[in-house]
Amino acid sequence: MQTRFRRVAVTVAAVAMLPLALTACSDSDSKDKASDSGSAGSSKASDMASPSGDTGTMSEPFGPGCSSVPKSGSGSFDGMAKDPVATAASHNPALSTLVTAVKKAGLVDTLNNAENITVFAPTNDAFAKIPKADLDKVLNDKAQLTKILTYHVVGQKLAPKDLEKGSFETLEKSKLTTSGSGESYKVNDSANVVCGNVKTANANVYIIDTVLMPKS
Repeated sequence: MQTRFRRVAVTVAAVAMLPLALTACSDSDSKDKASDSGSAGSSKASDMASPSGDTGTMSEPFGPGCSSVPKSGSGSFDGMAKDPVATAASHNPALSTLVTAVKKAGLVDTLNNAENITVFAPTNDAFAKIPKADLDKVLNDKAQLTKILTYHVVGQKLAPKDLEKGSFETLEKSKLTTSGSGESYKVNDSANVVCGNVKTANANVYIIDTVLMPKS
């Protein structure tokens, strides 16, 4: 009788402990799931922070000359991105001489209607390096002016990483070379990119401090 009583007591105690054990197990499982979820979330956040692909690709304009670009309006980076390249350049005060030259050469429509091009755009200061008499002569010689201006245009969109060591055929049909890294690039070893990776509706623009001259 006493032995049977002890067995019943043990059984009752085991049944009483069962809910506690299940609760503890449930809590442990929840914590494990939360931990797994946290790990997964952390992993996803890490993946987003370090996306696959070329980490050296820049998406924003860069260079000391970019500080002179208007912060808002049609001449800003956002404004220029909405217009084709010749129109976009006309909104940038630093490119007014280039725009005048493009108009004299009759290239506005050619540039605006082109698709996926790169333009190396000389600033007003770049044109000012040319003696005035020589510049006036070129501006009044449509054939020569067209030759010079089309030498500044490459028939493909070039990202900054493409400029590190490149040779590209221009619309003028001869080649120009680029070199550099990071935020420092040269064209033909003579012109510095002062504001690079400027986007327009149909072109990537690299503003340079020297007018490029075709070899022939």
